[in-house]
Amino acid sequence: MKTAMPILALVVAIVLVLSQSLYTVDQKQFAIKFQLGEFIDAKTEAGLYFKVPLVQNIKFYDRRILTLDAPEPDRITTSEKKPLRVDFIAYWRIIDVRKYYQSVTGDEEAAKRRLAQTIRANLAQEINKRTIHETISAERYKIMDEARQKADADARTIGVEIVDVRLRRVELPDEVLAQVYQRMESERKRVANELRSQGGAESEKIRADADRQREVILADAYKQAQRTKGEGDAKASAIYASAYGQNPEFYSFYRSLEAYKATFKNKSDVMVLDPSADFFQYLKQSGGGRAAQRGSSK
Repeated sequence: MKTAMPILALVVAIVLVLSQSLYTVDQKQFAIKFQLGEFIDAKTEAGLYFKVPLVQNIKFYDRRILTLDAPEPDRITTSEKKPLRVDFIAYWRIIDVRKYYQSVTGDEEAAKRRLAQTIRANLAQEINKRTIHETISAERYKIMDEARQKADADARTIGVEIVDVRLRRVELPDEVLAQVYQRMESERKRVANELRSQGGAESEKIRADADRQREVILADAYKQAQRTKGEGDAKASAIYASAYGQNPEFYSFYRSLEAYKATFKNKSDVMVLDPSADFFQYLKQSGGGRAAQRGSSK
């Protein structure tokens, strides 16, 4: 029992020494080995590695894509001397951990400040060459791409890669925005008035054309009606003439009956005429004829 205790203590000591001597580098990490505070090695591949306990220590750095978020918008002037508020976001990652540590001592915040300064300078350089319209819409992606390339060239000197740069917000400052809105409103009103004027002129043109077509249609219709009426009158006259030629006495009697019918429509109609007028010739003949017939029958 007494001999077992020293052996157990030795085993425990060996296990502790081994646990302090081995370390693991994950796939998502870089590792730097220090000896008495001085850089001696960098591990970029995942795996199990050895170190000297108490003498050497390890620091780990994230090899994944990191985010750089601008704390506040920058004020940048365009080629038109118009100020803009520009807010960006960038994505970066460590590609050379040795250079990264030597440049910024592995301080992530220091690296972000360095990258933010570079990106701001490159964005300002690109926007200074362009108008508001080009910055906001026409060449927005070109500005981001060129700023990323220039910032990436500088970032690689500290062992970092700029993966992407995005303009998150580009807008006018508050003191300029009101003036722009007023100018836009005036422009919209001008365009609206111009469109109303054009619409009114077009409306008058359409009305005038419609009135002209109406007059032409009515004239053509009247002309056709008069032609049809003339043809009808001619046919009626021909029929009347034919009927008159076949039996003039009957035709004259029929026309007189039509005249009597048209004249005496209502019982209340009153006409003052000479009984001996030609208008009553068939009425007189009709009465005389009946009287003669009655005399002969007696």
